[in-house]
Amino acid sequence: MNVNTFRIGGVHPEENKITHEKATIKAELPKQAVYPLSQHIGAPAKAVVKKGDKIRVGQLIAEAGGFVSANIHSGVSGTVLKIEDVIGIGGYRQPAIIINVEGDEWDEAIDRTEKLELLQDHPELTPEEIIGRIKSAGIVGMGGACFPTHVKLSPPPGAKAECVIINAVECEPYITSDYRLMMEKPDEIIEGTKILMKAAKVEKAYIGIEYNKPAAIELLARKCENIQEIDVVPLAKKYPQGGEKQLIDAVIRRQVPAPPAIPINVGAVVQNVGTAFAVYEAVMKNKPLFERYTTVTGKKVSNPGNFLVRMGTPFKQMIDTCGGMPLCENKVLAGGPMMGKAVTTLDVAVGKGQNAITVLSGEEAKRKDVQPCIRCAKCVSACPMGLEPYLLATASAMKMYDKCEEEDIVSCIACGSCQFTCPSHRPILDNILQGKGAVMGIIRARSAKK
Repeated sequence: MNVNTFRIGGVHPEENKITHEKATIKAELPKQAVYPLSQHIGAPAKAVVKKGDKIRVGQLIAEAGGFVSANIHSGVSGTVLKIEDVIGIGGYRQPAIIINVEGDEWDEAIDRTEKLELLQDHPELTPEEIIGRIKSAGIVGMGGACFPTHVKLSPPPGAKAECVIINAVECEPYITSDYRLMMEKPDEIIEGTKILMKAAKVEKAYIGIEYNKPAAIELLARKCENIQEIDVVPLAKKYPQGGEKQLIDAVIRRQVPAPPAIPINVGAVVQNVGTAFAVYEAVMKNKPLFERYTTVTGKKVSNPGNFLVRMGTPFKQMIDTCGGMPLCENKVLAGGPMMGKAVTTLDVAVGKGQNAITVLSGEEAKRKDVQPCIRCAKCVSACPMGLEPYLLATASAMKMYDKCEEEDIVSCIACGSCQFTCPSHRPILDNILQGKGAVMGIIRARSAKK
């Protein structure tokens, strides 16, 4: 099989797709649902409900707080208990809407039938109408970045898209939610891709899938046999191929320059496969984004699986569904082990970006003792952005932010390849992220003075 991949760096984590062949099941409704107002990149949403309000599934409960923001809809029906600060995925307190669940009453405007709606049968759907429906439905990038989709489909003046690339790579070593989505909803994904193409005003799309998913490659390629404008592209198994810039390089052999350049500057609009499915449901079924495919996994989890989860469901409920927490030292991640965030409480809820809940147990849960740097340069070879991670980490630790900016720290995509490959177990990425945050703050302050 002829396979492409990106040209700079990359690593090969051990694969642990233990839920690969587990069909998706619907998760039980929570007794209480929690909706943080920051589930996306950009301004927090603003609550449009209050304590005591009666809510239906799919109802708007918070509206976008700016252009780069996203609406939030309830995944449950019931009564608003309160709006108060809760601990979020990142460990910080943030405002959230808390709903006591009562029954399962859906908004009547949502089409709940299984009938496949084809874009070709809806000529009334202009690019502007499609983007409007996507914005209204609160759709964001569902691979974890959570960038509002309507913003990606509204390029800045002078920028023009040439193609849509669907990110079906799923290169994190444990996660299988996108794979199950492809196997179970291929027709909806293809229609979602066509909708995204029309919204972006392009004539070509590519679906990039790593070759460790041969069944998904075969299925989608067969479904696209007579669709000339969509190509299924098999890709070599290499992390972080799901990164936007790495995927663009692998699929169309173009490299996105350093920030502030973005994918549209090389003619590409990248959307996660879960986003393509959500776009289909929003545009064709009038269904806002309030549930998602999520993997719950871990080597010592007794019954890991893939679930269709209503957002607002606590992590604890999902882990209990899979047999509960293993009886050993554990670390719970929102996401996978490479880019996921360790949560400080199991009361955090599944949100728009949670494609997985990963439980690392025993030795996996512990960091190894840090040793002195041996100047091996493995981190340099592994960096998919062509940076010098050891230098950035040291400069960050020493608060040499001018040096960090000079060495292009803002190009770091936080993939963790450097830290993964370090034989001395140094906290390279931890230091780089601290420095990146400081440098971006300096850049914003400098821009504000102009």
